[in-house]
Amino acid sequence: MIEIRNLYKAFGDKEVLKNITATFENGKTNLIIGQSGSGKTVLMKNLVGLLDPTSGNVLYDGRDFVAMSKHEKILLRREMGMIFQSAALFDSMTVLENVMFPLDMFSSMNYRERVKRAQTCLDRVNLVDAETKFPGEISGGMQKRVAIARAIALNPKYLFCDEPNSGLDPKTSLVIDELLHSITHEYDITTIINTHDMNSVMGIGESIIFIHQGNLEWRGESKDIMMSDNKLLTDFIFASDLLKQMRQSIINK
Repeated sequence: MIEIRNLYKAFGDKEVLKNITATFENGKTNLIIGQSGSGKTVLMKNLVGLLDPTSGNVLYDGRDFVAMSKHEKILLRREMGMIFQSAALFDSMTVLENVMFPLDMFSSMNYRERVKRAQTCLDRVNLVDAETKFPGEISGGMQKRVAIARAIALNPKYLFCDEPNSGLDPKTSLVIDELLHSITHEYDITTIINTHDMNSVMGIGESIIFIHQGNLEWRGESKDIMMSDNKLLTDFIFASDLLKQMRQSIINK
């Protein structure tokens, strides 16, 4: 479980996050949603230590990340898996070598054990047949699945996903969503997904926080959104007239 308490972040006079308090639970797909410029990306960067909060706390199972020494933060990061907006694979490495990379860097396994672990992760994302290919030889959706395999190679307790469906078609996005959802439950990971994909929100949003202009404006589950009376949230989710009509039709039933 990850908790943030009174998290505040400013760049000079510009307030980006305004005393946000929230909990991200184990074994759930926790989503951060909001318009561009709302602060959700800055929030994610504060969670993983790419930025330091101006004030407040980030607790990993009770351990205060903000107060840790540099060495302690390095050790904690080994418990994290990350999936970036672009798959961020190494073009000069095969699929198998990409998944092995964190194992080569951080594990004490021998070479044969590292290969076996990487193959297990590729099998989990249904890509074991692609292990000898290079990233440029596979589709964008397959690249995202390789990135997921790499992210789980070290058995992380915490998984961070920044717009994992960016650039993917709707059908492939559903595959990625289901994969993240099932892996989260299977390994009891604390998964945090930064997204603006409404299919993801409604499909796998087990715990959602909505950020607006640096404030935490709403929290709940996907099933709560349809009946929410929070205008900021509904204006964001149901931006088109068609979606607004569909929502009103459901409410009127």
